Amino acid sequence: MDRMDLYRVFARVVECASFTRAADSLGLPRSSVSAAVQMLETRLGARLLNRTTRRVSVTEDGAIFYERCVRLLSDMEEAEELFRNAGGRPSGRLRVDVPGRIGRLVIAPALPEFLAAYPQIEIDLGMTDRAVDLVEERADCVLRVGPLGDSGLVGRRIGDLELINVASPAYLTRHGAPAGPQDLGEHLAVNYASPSSGRVEPWEWMDGETVRTQPMRGTVCVNSAEGLIACCLAGLGLIQIPAYDVAGHLAAGELVRVMDEHRAQPMQMTLLYPHRRQAPERLKVFSAWLEALLRPHVRAP
Repeated sequence: MDRMDLYRVFARVVECASFTRAADSLGLPRSSVSAAVQMLETRLGARLLNRTTRRVSVTEDGAIFYERCVRLLSDMEEAEELFRNAGGRPSGRLRVDVPGRIGRLVIAPALPEFLAAYPQIEIDLGMTDRAVDLVEERADCVLRVGPLGDSGLVGRRIGDLELINVASPAYLTRHGAPAGPQDLGEHLAVNYASPSSGRVEPWEWMDGETVRTQPMRGTVCVNSAEGLIACCLAGLGLIQIPAYDVAGHLAAGELVRVMDEHRAQPMQMTLLYPHRRQAPERLKVFSAWLEALLRPHVRAP
């Protein structure tokens, strides 16, 4: 490996906190990754990582060197981008991850327009409801809905996603429509468990500026938006869902809005990137396109 390869391998080990995960993400044998870090430590005459049987942590010298590595690798990518884009056309591969329903209903149908405008860009589009580790999975950007807990990432707020309460006509025929939160104890919900934490989300509504919550009875609990909507359509209970997600079902009369005066707090939508001083041109044009595409579905922040 040349010197830049050693830097790249070391940076991946720090970001993944694991030789094995770093090796998997780089497509290298674990032994090669371990040897590269040892070679780098020998070259520098400093211990960069603390190794135990369970995890890898960065030393004080390693943390300082990692920051320099990240800047150096970013500068190198930026310099190469100047020549790749000499013809004025952004090019290269982008790894993007978005929530499943947004990807299927909004982004995928519009992608032909983007790719026609930028034919030299290729998109790896991941669609999942779990919180993707942007650094470990080498994504260029991820679209997140809800509160953020990431550190060391750059975020661009797209807007706030409005939530509505809906039920199927069959459910309302059997149970009636709740007039307000005081009626929730007499109703069932299709409960939603976070794919990341397993936590079951309570029913939520705004009382002036105060967020109120209440656990709901239910006979089914799901861990995806697809499952949430399917069970609601089957008459299994009330759900809270972004309005764009069920627009077609509402128009067809398959779902009905309820308790419009008592809706949940809007969820923020954010586009996240790894920390970089200079984003590649392909990421800039894709981000601008994605923000314009999503703007009609969100309230301005």
